[in-house]
Amino acid sequence: DSLKILDPASKKLSCLEAQRIASVLEECIRKTELSTLLPYCLHSLDRFGVVLGAELTGALREHRRLGENLQTLLERQEPRGGEMGALQQAIRSSLRNVLRLFQANPVACQTLRAEKGKRDPAGQELVRGLTELRGILFDKLLTGPAEDHDRAHYVQEVALQHQKNMVVVSALEADVEAAIQDRDREISKKNEVIRQLKSSLHQTEKISDDLLKKTRQETDKQLQSDQKASEGKCSKLQQEITQLRSQLNNLITENCESELALRKRKYKVETEIENWIQKYDADMGEKQVELEQLHEVYTEEQGELKELEEHFAVLNQEYSQVMEERRLAREKKEQEERELVLMIRAATRIQALWKGYKVRKMIKSKKKGKKGKGKKGKGKKGKK
Repeated sequence: DSLKILDPASKKLSCLEAQRIASVLEECIRKTELSTLLPYCLHSLDRFGVVLGAELTGALREHRRLGENLQTLLERQEPRGGEMGALQQAIRSSLRNVLRLFQANPVACQTLRAEKGKRDPAGQELVRGLTELRGILFDKLLTGPAEDHDRAHYVQEVALQHQKNMVVVSALEADVEAAIQDRDREISKKNEVIRQLKSSLHQTEKISDDLLKKTRQETDKQLQSDQKASEGKCSKLQQEITQLRSQLNNLITENCESELALRKRKYKVETEIENWIQKYDADMGEKQVELEQLHEVYTEEQGELKELEEHFAVLNQEYSQVMEERRLAREKKEQEERELVLMIRAATRIQALWKGYKVRKMIKSKKKGKKGKGKKGKGKKGKK
């Protein structure tokens, strides 16, 4: 109910006078839209020549010529008043003629309206103002006295509710302010704790620096004592090296004797290894014969595998060709369907334009018939 009260646009104009007023305003908006786009159309007249037609193009050129004459007359130092008035009257008549021709050519009218982005800012502002005026006019025409009273009552209730909400908001803002103060106090306490921690950290760093200096001094003393002990150990180790060299010479003598015995043993082992190698060669000859036989079998199976692969390649090529033909057929079918949809849409649009043309033609013929009847009735009264 509230939406119905505040949005009368969902209703329809039932009064004949209101419908006439609305239709007059709509016609004014349409003519204003066309008039504000005429400068762009006149500037690009060659572009719209095919759509506008010969008659409309000639009228636009005549209108452009009159405008240029008016501009030339205004640039004079002392323009003549009579000539200025006649030229302005001719321009107004030409504008009415152009708008009439546009009304008789819906395609040209629609094409020009599609260029609404080319309208200058002043014309755009004028069209927007007329559109807003149409909304206000519809609002006034669709709203009766009872509905005005209901709307005022509803707005008053909304205002009261808004006042109550503002009271609640004020209370909430006071609570928020109190919460902010509590938060600030808590932040100050935490800042104090942080300051104390920073002071404690500074003291700890100072203590750690003193401890590091003390540790370095003790390390230097320990290094000197270790160096002296190292020199004593080096002299002792030198003596041990001399003893170990004498022991090494004794061990070399013993190792030479053991080496001779090992050489004899090596000769014996090599003889045994040679015997094993000869046995290995005999066994490998037998294995080589078996390997050659297996290789022949493998060669035959490899040939069969190659034939099967060639057969599979032929089948795969045929399969790819069949799938390609199916894909092309499907794409052709989809293209034909899209073309059919476009043709149906174009035929529908052409039928709609033709029906509109027939309706306008019938309305014009009816208007002419009514005017003829009215003239005949006046003639009869005069005779009586």
